[in-house]
Amino acid sequence: MRVRLTVNGKPREADGVWEGESLLYLLRERLGMPGSKNACEQGECGSCTVYLEDVPVCSCLVAAGQADSARVRTVEGLADGDRLDPVQESFVEAGAVQCGFCTPGLLVAARDLLEHEPAPSDTRIREALAGNLCRCTGYESIMDAVRLAAKRMREGTR
Repeated sequence: MRVRLTVNGKPREADGVWEGESLLYLLRERLGMPGSKNACEQGECGSCTVYLEDVPVCSCLVAAGQADSARVRTVEGLADGDRLDPVQESFVEAGAVQCGFCTPGLLVAARDLLEHEPAPSDTRIREALAGNLCRCTGYESIMDAVRLAAKRMREGTR
């Protein structure tokens, strides 16, 4: 089947997509967008999180055909050209990026939280990031990064 979708604001299409193919596979292997990571393939780790029609989803659990005619925003689409999103900048500055495998999903989840709650409590940050597993950082630097991004976004600073 042919799947047509808009990824990070650009029309894209892929031919020969099979029924059981995931949106994650379509993005990474067919469209050459390796930002979202393939880890558990069960929706447990969050490393493949993308926006589908402005809703964060585990792309490993979404059939590629479900994204036909849809808008998808990946971790690559958070940045504005060469300018990183405030969440991305904060993750780098706070040392929340180590091996980087969980980072794409954490960035999307954190960005989604801050779009809806500009001043989240620590409890809300933990709840929003609960579907994302990290083996490296111990989460405190991730919490620091989200707090820093929230502050910068409220103040309009980078």
